[in-house]
Amino acid sequence: MARATKRLRGEPCPCGLEQTYDACCGKYHRGEAFAPTAERLMRSRYSAFVKEDKVYLQQTWDPEFCPVDLSLEPTKWLGLKIKSTKLGGTEDSEGWVEFIARYKVEGKAERIEEHSYFKRLNNRWVYVKAENAGASPA
Repeated sequence: MARATKRLRGEPCPCGLEQTYDACCGKYHRGEAFAPTAERLMRSRYSAFVKEDKVYLQQTWDPEFCPVDLSLEPTKWLGLKIKSTKLGGTEDSEGWVEFIARYKVEGKAERIEEHSYFKRLNNRWVYVKAENAGASPA
């Protein structure tokens, strides 16, 4: 099922990979494919925050930990940096991704540093939870 997301054809993907949004995270957001690794799921979830795609975020969240009412505040996302990955490959059942996401809210620069835990659920990667997270001024 295709969903409406804020996008322009041919725009760069917000996740930071050198592909267009349509060729990169867009295919996951549209439901045309599933992220093959924990890192790709992390990147696609970051892009979903940028695109305000609440449906995709909820679909890729472990149901045990997904907020019932996910609200997205107006945020200007500035970039994603993957610091490290552990497991999370195409043959793994769990994985961790450590990242920094920079953003602005009401003109104030912030960043999230997180070590995220992912697992496979029904043969698809899902975000479970942050094992250590923090938001701090950038």
